[in-house]
Order: sequence, then C-alpha cells, then structure tokens
Amino acid sequence: MSAPLIGVTGMWSNRVHGLRFAGNAVAVAVLRSIARAGGEPHTLFAESPLDPRERVRRCDGIVVPGGADLLPATHGAEPDPRTVPADHAGQDAFEASIVRAAIAEGVPLLAICRGFQLLNAISGGTIDQHIGDEGTLHRNGTHDVEVAAGSRLAGIVGAGRIAVSSYHHQAVDAVADGLVVTAVAPDGVVEGLEHPDAPVVAIQWHPEDDAERDPRHQALFDWVVGTAVGVGPETPVRSRSPGPVPHRR
Repeated sequence: MSAPLIGVTGMWSNRVHGLRFAGNAVAVAVLRSIARAGGEPHTLFAESPLDPRERVRRCDGIVVPGGADLLPATHGAEPDPRTVPADHAGQDAFEASIVRAAIAEGVPLLAICRGFQLLNAISGGTIDQHIGDEGTLHRNGTHDVEVAAGSRLAGIVGAGRIAVSSYHHQAVDAVADGLVVTAVAPDGVVEGLEHPDAPVVAIQWHPEDDAERDPRHQALFDWVVGTAVGVGPETPVRSRSPGPVPHRR
C-alpha cells in the first residue's frame, strides 16, 4: 500500500519536552489530520543540502502550519515589541522557499495561520503585527468566518458560514496583488487566500483543532492529500483580487 507523501515544514524550537537540545516541531493534530486523510506526513527540516524545488518535487503535497510570528523584515515592517518571532532566524526564509517552490512546481499547498500570513507577505502583501490582546475575537477561541461562493475554499468546506478555531494576534493587512480573498471574519479580518493559478489554499484559522470531529475542517487535509493523487475537489477561482485591500477592523 502506498500513500501520498505530504511534506510539513517543521519549526525549529530551542526547547522540546523530552529532548536535551533543540528540536524540530510540528503539531500532532496537523500530522494526525494528514494521516487521517490517507497521507504520509513527512516533516521538513529548515536545513537541507537539496534545492527547495527538489525537496518539493519529492513530495505529493505540502502543508505549512501555524507557529511563531513572522519576522517584521519578512514583510518590510519595523519591529513591534509584541511580535515574537521563531527561535530560528532562518525559519521565515526556509518556509518561504518551500512555499515558492510548491507554487512553481504546481504541488498542492495548504497554508495554515502563520503559513497563511507568510504566503501574503512573500507575495507582496503586508501584515498587521498586533490586532488585539486576550479577549478579542481571534485570541484562543471560536468564531464564524464567511466563505466566498465559487472559491476553491468553498469547494472544499462549503460556501457561507463556518465556525473556526482561532489563535493569532497578527493578521493580513494589505492583501498581495494576485491573491484572492476567499474568507472573512465578522470584523473584516481576512481569513482565506488562494492563488488563482496554482493549487494553493491558505487559511488563518486552525482546522486541525476540529478536524477529528468536524468533516468540514478535515476536508482541508483531505483536499491536499486527494489533490496530490488527482482525486481531490478542485474548484477554479473565478475572480482575482483587484490589488492591495486593507482588512477592516
């Protein structure tokens, strides 16, 4: 029996329980969701002798999950004191190389939370480094998002409202030209982006939190695994973003 190999970018962590030294971490819920979809999760390390496009070609799909804040320099901003970047200074560059390679190679890409923001940043968009403290809509809770009809995302989770698990204090500000907005929170924060010319789905929320009990969230992992073998739902995006659009607060 064979299974699609799904590369997942690991996050360099200076402290991992059970290890004496630094480790390479991926949330178990993400890995389980990929396995549940019939994929074989394969964690990618930040350092490799291989060219990023070669690394991506070895995989049938790619997932870039959530994690620490992006470095402000990644999106051309001055540091905000509330920004907490990754332990490894090269984390953004590593993940950016994998995202760019996946798009160039046409490998299905699911980008979650940090990955969603990274896609926008490296495509020319900007990031709001702090949208609110604890108690706001997006910090460690559940809220609805509105999924745009006719989008690739709607073909996966359905159009209209869906309740999502949210934990972030940064958000997409100006949307990169060439990306398509596919989901928005009630306060106007952008929650979904797609690339119109590549099999890319990016979301601000954490579908892995609810995937085991909600098939709509599991469907995102089913998509990246199924599309990798040519059986996933693939609804073309019908419209392009008109250009940088700031999120509403």
